[in-house]
Amino acid sequence: MEELSREELARVLDFYKELGIESVYIDDVKDEPMGNLLSRQEKQRALEDLMKDGIGDCRRCRLSETRTNIVFGEGDPDCEIMFIGEGPGADEDMQGRPFVGRAGQVLTSLINKMGFEREEVYIANIVKCRPPDNRNPHSDEAESCLPFLKRQIEVISPKVIMVMGNVALQNLLDPDMRITKVRGKFQDLFGIKVMPTFHPSYLMRNPKDKWLTWEDAVTVLKFLGRDVVHDPGRG
Repeated sequence: MEELSREELARVLDFYKELGIESVYIDDVKDEPMGNLLSRQEKQRALEDLMKDGIGDCRRCRLSETRTNIVFGEGDPDCEIMFIGEGPGADEDMQGRPFVGRAGQVLTSLINKMGFEREEVYIANIVKCRPPDNRNPHSDEAESCLPFLKRQIEVISPKVIMVMGNVALQNLLDPDMRITKVRGKFQDLFGIKVMPTFHPSYLMRNPKDKWLTWEDAVTVLKFLGRDVVHDPGRG
């Protein structure tokens, strides 16, 4: 990684100041994402501040008119893996938690088969309010929410992000990308490895492709130096 310019360094220091950190000791951490300098408690506090003071009772886009709850995201702020989907559904809107409906059961199963509990990873979405009738979020809605998601990513600084489905992929990385073309191939965001894979709702409609998502998960596990503890096969 190249050395930071004066302007880039100023932005980094402003980021820490917003987190309430007045001084930072840096010792040969040029290749580390900025969130890796924070303790789990500092990350948790930063996320709580973002939710309370940054997002608050958000009215930045039309999705606020029909939502029941903002679905901020949940999990371990000091995790290795972050999962990002497109937006909350009906169950998520009611509970204020991500991936708790039928698609959430598929995701939780994948997380468990990878050797983790839900509490050991972090789960979020491109938008934090449910689009009506579960439609895809519009571009302006995603643009309103993305700064908050990107701040979450900066704070958490996971080793890998598994981005699920075209909507998440295109909004987070590149609008011209297609999941069928890039799934299974690591991308890069803020110096973090990003693994595109299918959305759990797609796997509910196409269960024969679950083995493809498992291949993506195995690639992630190998990158993390973890053993593959379960192979669901190609059934």
